[in-house]
Amino acid sequence: MKSMSDTEIEVKESSIEEGDARVYELGYLLVPTIAPEDLSIHYGDLKEAVSSFGGEAIADEMPKMIPLAYPMTKVISNVRNKFTNAYFGWMKFFMDPEDVIELKKKLDLDPNLIRFLMIKTVKENTIASKRFIGREMPHRRIAPMYKPEEKGEAAPINKEEIDKEIDAMIAV
Repeated sequence: MKSMSDTEIEVKESSIEEGDARVYELGYLLVPTIAPEDLSIHYGDLKEAVSSFGGEAIADEMPKMIPLAYPMTKVISNVRNKFTNAYFGWMKFFMDPEDVIELKKKLDLDPNLIRFLMIKTVKENTIASKRFIGREMPHRRIAPMYKPEEKGEAAPINKEEIDKEIDAMIAV
């Protein structure tokens, strides 16, 4: 058997990551009934589920309690539960597209997940930075569209000429 050097192994690993596997991001809402001290266990279970299907973590964030924009319901043990708060977390990982379908099936059966969303994304950091919206730029005065004419004597109006112009317009 032929032994492979470390550089050959690194090349093969990177080609697998970029060739067959794609980058996915999983955003999820965990039920708020989870005790804060047990949150790390459920967070670890989700990471373990991703790695059990061959996923390789890129980045993630520990779930945090947030208020929901609207009440969400989840049927757990034949009981409809309504939630107004949830633990929100996300993770980004490499995975083969065929394995993502199997992961989705497993996550659908998890009673601790209210909802989740899995999207195909890019490896780079896509978190939008917070921008300060304030009075950094001085206010600009908008120039008027017209220039007021200087006040002076108006030209005398000749009613006969105006009547002739009106008649010419009507005759056309």
